[in-house]
Amino acid sequence: MVSSDKSKQIANPLRRNVAIIAHVDHGKTTLVDAMLRQAGAFRANQEVADRVMDSNDLERERGITIMAKNTAVHYRDLLINIVDTPGHADFGGEVERTLSMVDGVMLLVDASEGPLPQTRFVLRKALERRLTPIVVLNKIDRPDARPQEVLNEVYDLFIDLDASEEQIEFPVLFTNGRAGTASTEMGTAGENLQPLFEAIVDHVPPPRGDVNAPLQILVANLDASDYLGRIAIGRIFNGTVKLGQQIAVAKLDGSIKPVKVTKLFMFDGLRRAEVDSAAAGDVVCLAGIDDITIGETICDAENPVAIPPIAVDEPTVSMIFGVNTSPMAGRDGQYVTSRNLRDRLKRELLGNVSLRVEDTDTPEQLRVVGRGELQLSILIEMMRREGYELQVSRPEIVTREIDGKRMEPVEDLIIDVPEDFQGVVIAQAGTRRGVLAKMVNHGSGRVRLEFRIPTRGLIGFRSQFLTDTKGTGIMNHLFAGWEAWHGAIPARATGALVADRTGITTAYAIANLQERGEIFVNPATDVYEGMVIGENARPRDMDVNICKEKKQTNMRASSADEAIRLIPPRQMSLEQAVEFINDDELVEITPKSIRLRKRVLSANLRPKHSED
Repeated sequence: MVSSDKSKQIANPLRRNVAIIAHVDHGKTTLVDAMLRQAGAFRANQEVADRVMDSNDLERERGITIMAKNTAVHYRDLLINIVDTPGHADFGGEVERTLSMVDGVMLLVDASEGPLPQTRFVLRKALERRLTPIVVLNKIDRPDARPQEVLNEVYDLFIDLDASEEQIEFPVLFTNGRAGTASTEMGTAGENLQPLFEAIVDHVPPPRGDVNAPLQILVANLDASDYLGRIAIGRIFNGTVKLGQQIAVAKLDGSIKPVKVTKLFMFDGLRRAEVDSAAAGDVVCLAGIDDITIGETICDAENPVAIPPIAVDEPTVSMIFGVNTSPMAGRDGQYVTSRNLRDRLKRELLGNVSLRVEDTDTPEQLRVVGRGELQLSILIEMMRREGYELQVSRPEIVTREIDGKRMEPVEDLIIDVPEDFQGVVIAQAGTRRGVLAKMVNHGSGRVRLEFRIPTRGLIGFRSQFLTDTKGTGIMNHLFAGWEAWHGAIPARATGALVADRTGITTAYAIANLQERGEIFVNPATDVYEGMVIGENARPRDMDVNICKEKKQTNMRASSADEAIRLIPPRQMSLEQAVEFINDDELVEITPKSIRLRKRVLSANLRPKHSED
């Protein structure tokens, strides 16, 4: 890659480009908050929310970073461009493309939890690109912090990933992101983040490139503005770009399209500052290019030379997105047709390099292939909030044929549970073809279990796992490679309670059905024939009348109308609903509701279709 070419001259000694990489919830965004504050990015009286970089509503609700974001801070006379990356492997495509913009990485590791699966994933990507690492042990104030052991685990991880001699000679800082302090000495509390800024200046190399060569900018991110249209974000590897300059875009299909720079920005804190020109080593935003996508090269109009596009890992999980065909279709949503659905997914592809959309046998359905259930459910949730109606199938894994053998993706699964629950977790993973590879007990009352498990064994595992561990377990998984087909994995052991008619649910009917299984709906809810309204305690599906009303009579005993006691229904989130359904069921998603339904709504037609 162009970025790792060490023979080039230093493009700008007053620039540093660095990405913050870590496992999910190890404190990246909180640390960026502190860096922005201490670098003077905010006014003295400015009110700033916590995790200011998490600008998306879903990111704020879930407390995770979903999209990579750029910012920049001034330190002494330098400009440090910072990229905040997601920590979840499902959003690994975001990490892979942002690493093309930087020369070094800050590897953040929780001082108690140590390196976890996504730590390995993001570090491997950084080491492959020959980026200079700085290791930051964060949350050093935790009562269960074990910095020396965690540091040894980090060294083991670097050696395991075949890091070079220079990469293993990394500086180590001990930070408390929430308090905004850093120290180079273990056990010594810092006063501010100055040691961290100094480490970035001293250890991250300045960007290399030739200012006088023909222009080359690799587009690594996209944004949009109501006034400026699409905005391309990328790093200038060579050359200079000026406002109003005639440039060209080297498209992914090999064609060259001439365009003009209408607006040019550079990052300054959380805002974009307009500039007249920028040179090699800078991270810039260009407006005025309509149909540009990630991976394309903005280059010199007279001498266009494309940079090889960003390579990302193959997606492993697929779902069918279809038009909502239930009797309640069109009640809530603004966008309900297959054309709306197709256009929205095409838009998503522009900024999401780890997603694929494929046609199916029918025009009303599209196959969406992504990195994992979380990535796909986040996409569905975003569409739902934008006013789309759709129905989705159970996730399926993507298989390959290698040397005539059927291969499937497998994952490394790391589970952290209290000792009391280790038996039930090992048993559950075993039924899903998981093999226990390692077991570590730190003596804190919790056990860390490491499994190698097929990706399809993880579909529906999270909700079962949280139930088994009473919400106390933590699980993380990471794509590990391809292995021969592991054999059949049992599906959901219980059947469904299915509404046998259209109507409104009654408390009387729900009270009578409670002993049959767990109910998903409240009284006075609209239902239709074929809608899944509960989970049967037995393996078979059961068609039930949940709209039954109590018949009125002339003669009543004084005790006839005792108050009905209803067990609260199980309210499912989108992820839980997607994990719960079987192959003959779908999840219907509208802006106001998430419903489960059978593929074939009519009860008398269902047996015929199951035989097919």
